[in-house]
Amino acid sequence: MPLCYYRQHLQKKRERQVFAAPPEEMGLSSSSITKDPPATPSWFTPERLLILFCVINMINYVDRGVIASNGVNGSIRTCDDKGICTSGSGIQGEFDLTNFQDGLLSSAFMVGLLVASPIFASLTKSHHPFRLIGVGLSVWTLAAAGCGGAFSFWFIAICRMLVGVGEASFISLAAPFIDDSAPVSQTAWLAMFYMCIPTGIAVGYVYGGFVGSQFNWRYAFWGEALLMLPFAVFGFAFEPLQLKVADSEASKLHDNILVGADSMSVDELKKTSKSVNIHNMLNQFSQFAEDMKALLVDKVYAVNIFAGYIAYNFVIGAYSYWGPKAGYNIYHMENADMMFGGITIVCGILGTLSGGFILDRLSASIYKAFILLSGATCLGAIFCFLAFCLRSLYGFIVFFALGEFFVFATQAPVNYVSLHCVKPSLRPLSMAISTVSIHIFGDVPSSPLIGVLQDNINNWRASALILTSILFLAAGIWFIGVSLHSDDASNDRSESQVCTVTVDNGTPLLYGNGDESSYEA
Repeated sequence: MPLCYYRQHLQKKRERQVFAAPPEEMGLSSSSITKDPPATPSWFTPERLLILFCVINMINYVDRGVIASNGVNGSIRTCDDKGICTSGSGIQGEFDLTNFQDGLLSSAFMVGLLVASPIFASLTKSHHPFRLIGVGLSVWTLAAAGCGGAFSFWFIAICRMLVGVGEASFISLAAPFIDDSAPVSQTAWLAMFYMCIPTGIAVGYVYGGFVGSQFNWRYAFWGEALLMLPFAVFGFAFEPLQLKVADSEASKLHDNILVGADSMSVDELKKTSKSVNIHNMLNQFSQFAEDMKALLVDKVYAVNIFAGYIAYNFVIGAYSYWGPKAGYNIYHMENADMMFGGITIVCGILGTLSGGFILDRLSASIYKAFILLSGATCLGAIFCFLAFCLRSLYGFIVFFALGEFFVFATQAPVNYVSLHCVKPSLRPLSMAISTVSIHIFGDVPSSPLIGVLQDNINNWRASALILTSILFLAAGIWFIGVSLHSDDASNDRSESQVCTVTVDNGTPLLYGNGDESSYEA
């Protein structure tokens, strides 16, 4: 009896040692499975998080305005009928680019964004999202600096692709973080975040126009790289904040490994632990395929993103890139960068915030968001179309400002639908696929296509009117969404809980003592 008892004691001790091993040995992230509920970082408050993400988002979109500004983008070398030629300026003049090549530069970031967005979204289930943002912003900073040191068209094109990689990490994760930490009136918080898109582009027009004309276009890129550098460091240096869903997914994985473990021998447990990494990789790929299928078959998500938002972004992307140049040629604006920048800043801020606050006052729902999307886009299309029909510069400014106000009022509602028509675990992927889709089918092809159109018809007013008419299509598509039935999937409590597994120092979980594991929401 004593010998038998001693052998059983050794066997149990060895089994405890297997489960006492660090999570990394079991193929799990030590950040995902914790002994205690995850503590909130000392620096964190919802307001600080919102301000942090707003500033990062603004710098990201300042870059879009910079490369589109006349001071940085410049103009090609031209000659008149008498043979008198004027030298080109900026990127287009220095590298002697056609309008099509120039348009490609505005779209090159999409290559990196397309590849990286789904990857970053999937990695949130096994890595700290905040660390992923730090990685992405570091790539963004180096790529922006590389744009300033470009020596050829292809080099700057590659750097623009890497800018897209950096943007991918941030743009797909920021909205879920804000959605987690925002108070009840979270649509207004989303509006504040997305307000930084038009504001950043507008500031980029002004900043790029000033730096390009007073110094050199290269300094504009180096300046924005310096601005982003502290935020890239922040992603690594400070205690990370975890998405709620990441803890939930990790805990589910932990539970699946422990279920039925009490019937395994020590050798079988060791063999199982060695195959966990391969099993996890296959599971991640399978889960990604299932998540993508869930998004593609969701009618509300498809109408909102794959139809309405793509058509909308096709117009906005071309506006942001060709707007200053079109205004300069149609109305002979000497300060087109300043004019378009000023209009976009004022109307972008007022329009985006108004859209969010109005949706909150209407008691935000997906149905009401679609009504606001359709109505605001239709009004914006009418005013912008009339603006380009007018011959008067002052009439154009008034009508175009009203049009931009209504057009930007859609930013909060469209992203509200993207976040609330899917379950919480799909939010990062939802935002990632949204970003990829509106760029690859929206503003990426629109800039070079409008460039080709202008090269052929050589009439900026006609090009602008053709482009603006697409906004009516976007309004009609979003109106279809009003008739679609959809519940708010973000209210699924089983998906939004944070589960953490706590193991007592005594008998491990494999012995089935349920009292020794705790789950906290």
